[in-house]
Parts: sequence; C-alpha cells; structure tokens
Amino acid sequence: MAKSCIPRLLVVFLSLAVSLAAAPPTVYIFGDSTLDVGTNDLIPESQARADVPFNGIDFPYSESTGRFSNGLNTADEIVMLMGLKRSPPPFLRLVHNPSTFKKNILKGANFASGGSGILNTTGLYNYKRVISLEEQIQQFSTVRSNITNMTGSDAETDAILSKAFFLISIGSNDMFEYLLNLTVPPSMSTPEFNTVLVSTYEYHLKSLYELGARTFGIITVPPIGCTPFARAVFSIPIYHNDSCYDPAQQLAQAFYSEAQALLEQLSSQVHDIQYSLANTYLMTNTMMEDMLAFGFKDISSACCGNGTYPCNQTATVCSNRDEYLFWDRFHPTQKASELAALTLFGASEWLVAPKNFSQLLGVNI
Repeated sequence: MAKSCIPRLLVVFLSLAVSLAAAPPTVYIFGDSTLDVGTNDLIPESQARADVPFNGIDFPYSESTGRFSNGLNTADEIVMLMGLKRSPPPFLRLVHNPSTFKKNILKGANFASGGSGILNTTGLYNYKRVISLEEQIQQFSTVRSNITNMTGSDAETDAILSKAFFLISIGSNDMFEYLLNLTVPPSMSTPEFNTVLVSTYEYHLKSLYELGARTFGIITVPPIGCTPFARAVFSIPIYHNDSCYDPAQQLAQAFYSEAQALLEQLSSQVHDIQYSLANTYLMTNTMMEDMLAFGFKDISSACCGNGTYPCNQTATVCSNRDEYLFWDRFHPTQKASELAALTLFGASEWLVAPKNFSQLLGVNI
C-alpha cells in the first residue's frame, strides 16, 4: 500500500475525541475469537479457550476472562467507543440466569465463539466444540422470541431491534482450515471455496435481517498470512519464515471484495439496511508497513507463545506488550485492538465504507 495513505490513518488516532449524540444502541455481537469475551469458557468440551494465564495479564486483576488477548479485545474497544462501560456478556452466561435473562437481553449479548466460522464444520476437528455462525444466529432467534414475549407484538420487537447494532467478525478460521487441508488433495478449488464461503455468509446475513437486524458493522478478514501461525506452519522454501504466506493473503483480500459486492447488492434489494464494511486487510497492512509510526516494534512474532505453541501458563511472554502487533499466534494485542477500533470509528471510505462506525451510529468525533 502507498505510504501516502499512512498519514491519513494517523490523523484518525491523533484527532479522535468521542461524544455521543444520543444514548448508545443495544449491541449484539457475532463471530469468532476476535470478539469472543468468554463464550467458549462456558462450553466444557471446547478446546478453543483462553481461560488460562497469560491471557488477561493486563486485564484488571490479571484475570483470564476467555478473551484471546493480554487485556481487552476488539469487541471491548468498539463498545467503549460507543459509550458503553463494558462489553455485553456472553449469551450463554445470560441464559444460565433465567430470572434476569429477559431484562438483560435488551441490553445486548455476545454470541461470538472462538474457533468458529461461516461454515458449520469449521472448528469442529481442531477444537471439538464451537458455536458456528448459524448456531449463534439460532441463539439470537431465542432472544427475539423472548423480546416478543415481553412486548406482545412482532412490530414492537422489530422497532426495538431496528435500533440495535449488529457487529460481526468472522471468516479467518474457515480460510485456515481450507489452507491446511491443501496438504492432501483438496475437495474443492480455491474459487469454489470462495463461492461457498460467500454464499453461506450471504445466507447468514439475510437470516439476521429476517430476525430484525437493520444496522450492521462488518469486520472482514485481516492479513492472516502474516500471523505468527501462518509464518511458521506454511513456511516452505519459497515462503521464508519471515515472510507472509501469499495464498492466505489472497483469500483474505478476495473475501473483502466479495463481501463488498454482497452488501452493495443486499442494500439495493432491501432499502432499510445500513452498514459499515471494514477493509480489515488494508487497515492491518497499513500498520505493518510503517509499524514504528503506530508504536510497534514487532509485527511478526507472538508476544505469548510462538507460531506453533499457544499462549498458556507454560509459554514465554513478552514484557513490552504494547510494542507487539500479535498477542499470540493468531490474535492482536490489546494495543492493536484499540488502534483497530479507532480506525473503524474515524477512518474515511478507503478503509471503512460506505460510512465509518461513527457516522453509522451517530458518534460525534
């Protein structure tokens, strides 16, 4: 990416001061480990968990909360910029408290599950049990049903949900599993995989629309070929260990283009939908191209663990965590998540289109 774009992104961070024109909307969050705030901790058989040190080392009391981060994750950073004090809790935690469930679901819920994907099969082989995007949407349908039980009217429920914000970040795990399966004869070509992935994503977005969602924040796939995991696992002679893995990069870029076309088509068909679509690949690549300008000194290594070893209490952990882009082999540090959230709210159309989160949600900057 041209260096001339970098100063524009820096201006976002230097000038961003947030104030709300109105009370922040209710937030419903869907996706994978980038937004998971503890869902998988509530699934005993799941092996995609972050409930052990050193996860959460910079969270209050150094608590391992189930976030795949040294502290806050992207979901936390986004909702705080919206004016909320904390992220909505996992849906599974809310549903375990029947006496307060109906009251609390009106305040939002987080359905995101680490290891999950757009495709229902994603994550099952590696992690035994995760909650796919389709199942997350099924969980949300119970939220809608309970709201309707309270309002007594589908029309009133529609009015409530039309004011809510639906945040989605998913797709990386599908791509990783596809690429890992390329070590054996693949079941489908890359173009076929892209078609299946995007058509399934379209089905899920339309399902949320049918359930009352009208305002979407879509976070697409970052440059996953540059993660510590990809650098280590896909290291072959033509892709040195210090280089990003190009096939993964191409999948991420293609997904953004397909998602952009999909949302443009959907918004032309149903005129009451509004959205912000983040070019997460370009956002992250911008930070990597001039890492020192964003305060990073390491954009290729994991702060906790390494490319093949997960972050846990036996891993090595860095002390200068704000200088790392990656917390573990897949996920950003709290600092990187903060910068990403600021970009979502303050960037121009070259990074977030057709409007940024601030414009979408009425947050004045």
